Amino acid sequence: MKQVLSILGKLKGRSWNELRVRGHQQFAVWAERHRWSALSRLPTESEFSQLLDPAKIGDGGDAARSPETLLEHFRARSTPRFFPAFQQKAETIAVLRERFDGSALAALLRRAQKLTAGEFDLLGYSKLSFGEPIDWQLEPVAGKKAPLVHWSRISYLDPGIAGDKKITWELNRHQYFATLGRAYWRTGDEQYAQVFISHLSAWMDRNPPKLGINWASSLEVSFRAISWLWALHFFCHSTHLTPQFLWRVLKFIYLHARHLETYLSTYFTLTRT
Repeated sequence: MKQVLSILGKLKGRSWNELRVRGHQQFAVWAERHRWSALSRLPTESEFSQLLDPAKIGDGGDAARSPETLLEHFRARSTPRFFPAFQQKAETIAVLRERFDGSALAALLRRAQKLTAGEFDLLGYSKLSFGEPIDWQLEPVAGKKAPLVHWSRISYLDPGIAGDKKITWELNRHQYFATLGRAYWRTGDEQYAQVFISHLSAWMDRNPPKLGINWASSLEVSFRAISWLWALHFFCHSTHLTPQFLWRVLKFIYLHARHLETYLSTYFTLTRT
């Protein structure tokens, strides 16, 4: 009863639009928890293919909605553009070699090799290990592992449950994928592509839609989606980037985008339920 009264007190003076947004989000949470929402799972093959515009892929025929054609389109397309450097790879690498000496490349490769070995430097900590295979819910400093339940049920502000959530979230932002991508560009070594694909595949395996701490913050979801988009462009022409892998990643990116659309952090959270 005290919790209800506390919430009602916080709602006092809120605008109608804020109440509307919060009500919509709470209903979406309820539907996800009961597995009644389409956003509590990845789209099926048929559902996802219908999200694609065949007029913009390949020759526009039925085959445009296949994983193979989608990968071919991704590699060959000139529009829409991501960042100019990705369309001018040789020129970009030439400029990097001109502006930075060999020590910069050596430092980059050292960082990439540490990542390959499963060592992460995050938030002032060095050589953090999240296990082998990586435990994406683990906070290794406190030794706490957040439960794999619906994200809305995780009291991630409680260090007794999640430890320092920022450490877990920093890993799961996947911003280190850019380090692997830069190393791949400079060396052409496919081991960096393999690490990227291995880590991302494991993440998708161990972070089912809407379960776990890594779905609990819209900010973290957005950072991770940005990292994936950059990585896909870095490793676009890797022989390890398969049609099936790209297809699966895009399904997850779609779900990330829909999650952000639903739970846009327009207002500060009143409470967790």
